Amino acid sequence: MEANYNIEQPEGGVPIKMWTRGVPVEDEAKQQLANAAKLPIVFKHIAAMPDVHLGIGATVGSVIPTLKAIIPAAVGVDIGCGMMACKTTLHANDLPDNLGPLRSAIERAVPHGGGPRSRGRDPGAWENPPETVDQVWAGLVDEFDALCELHPRLKNTNNRKHLGTLGTGNHFIEVCLDQDGFVWFMLHSGSRGVGNAIGTHFIELAKKDAEANQRNLPDKDLAYFEEGAQYFGDYVRGVGWAQRFAARNREVMMTNLIATVRLCLHKPFATHVEAVNCHHNYVQQERHFGEDVFVTRKGAVSAKRGELGIIPGSMGARSYIVRGLGNAESFDSCSHGAGRVMSRTKAKKLFTVDDQIKATEGVECRKDADVIDEIPMAYKDIDAVMEAQRDLVEVVHTLKQVVCVKG
Repeated sequence: MEANYNIEQPEGGVPIKMWTRGVPVEDEAKQQLANAAKLPIVFKHIAAMPDVHLGIGATVGSVIPTLKAIIPAAVGVDIGCGMMACKTTLHANDLPDNLGPLRSAIERAVPHGGGPRSRGRDPGAWENPPETVDQVWAGLVDEFDALCELHPRLKNTNNRKHLGTLGTGNHFIEVCLDQDGFVWFMLHSGSRGVGNAIGTHFIELAKKDAEANQRNLPDKDLAYFEEGAQYFGDYVRGVGWAQRFAARNREVMMTNLIATVRLCLHKPFATHVEAVNCHHNYVQQERHFGEDVFVTRKGAVSAKRGELGIIPGSMGARSYIVRGLGNAESFDSCSHGAGRVMSRTKAKKLFTVDDQIKATEGVECRKDADVIDEIPMAYKDIDAVMEAQRDLVEVVHTLKQVVCVKG
């Protein structure tokens, strides 16, 4: 198959292979990619996915392979953010005509949203975590305590009380129908408050390290830890733990979601007929082009040959369960969604509640002013994004949401 990417060659950097044919890419994102490409630790080339857009620290939708070093800000602060989906034996006609009560039940069952601490209790945290949460936390707590001994500021964070909670922004829980009318449950969340604290802490330490050792960084957010550096091992440990927390967080929410739907529908059904749980903000060691490298996927999903992944659209568009094609040039990766075409601030200025109501017609979801920044028009066209990466993944299931709970 002929190459489906374009190549940008920044001066003094490795090439950037861009799977962006037919989708817009803002100049600021290209500049951010070029900055990363100039780092001496980057291996071979950078891969840019079709949902690529300007991010904090590093470009969202980028795959950055590095030799014997990791860039904490490229992983970001929502460490292990990702998706989970599972197919059920329920069919569309098993769902009630009025989906409002189901959405309300899910909103009551799963803590979501957030707010300033000055307002009292965090609505996005458990006041008293249920026993199911504590059982999962028991498998995480020892390693977390060991990390806190090395970095005490991580102790006073939202950790146990955020396990099994959704968060804010573009995090969501959905009930979807696939192309055959089967019901799927899908959700999007990460490592919550504790992951944010771990990410923020090590990004600060990397910047301090860079001031002493990395004089010519094209962007201070691209500060990195090299193997052997004081905090390299601690970061690897911290980021690995946060990624495990994120995966468990999604599993706890999915279990809670399934139990809630069972209570609402009074109809027996099986789940996990097909299930996927994948990160899209993370780093791990992999072998590519004959080298062991750290691969940072910032808004990208692993798409090894035969591996299942999830590419969600916006809250009014289709989402896809995909199977990886194992494209070596992309470091076995694909996009993590549609990708924003505008900032949250711009979306709120451009669109109205009426626009939101129209764009999410047929979906049982919030349609108020506080979710306009998530309006479908703030995102790239998911069909164009899928076409641009046809050599990275094949579509297995096409999902359309009927219920959407936003963080």
